Amino acid sequence: MKINIVNKSKNPVPGYSTNHSAGMDLRANLEGPKTLKPLERTLIPTGLYIELPVGYEAQIRPRSGLALKKGLSVLNTPGTIDADYRGEIGVILINLSNEEVIIEDGERICQMVIAKHEQADLIQVEVLNETDRGAGGFGSTGVK
Repeated sequence: MKINIVNKSKNPVPGYSTNHSAGMDLRANLEGPKTLKPLERTLIPTGLYIELPVGYEAQIRPRSGLALKKGLSVLNTPGTIDADYRGEIGVILINLSNEEVIIEDGERICQMVIAKHEQADLIQVEVLNETDRGAGGFGSTGVK
């Protein structure tokens, strides 16, 4: 699959780290370091603009290393970039640690996964078909 990208950042165009990676790391495009206080959130620009094919979305997900080491996560995870969006990719980061965290220009802040999706027509009915599970949720399918 080919996706058009405009890169207005100082960073290289994102790519996959390994042959079997699902996501590409996106980098912060900042004028200087950005400090996040505990529980503070901010929008981090990437300088990237993409043109997705219809039927695809780009999902913005946290990086596990940043979550473990610094307590940083993507607030609206996964964030969705729709095929008709042409603005800059911005990433909402939140500091879930008890300490201030510094985000550096060029730092890998999230990963982007390209995923196929469907649009559905919702049909209003009075009753749904029965299943063995029924309305059981939130742990109802665990081992007994």
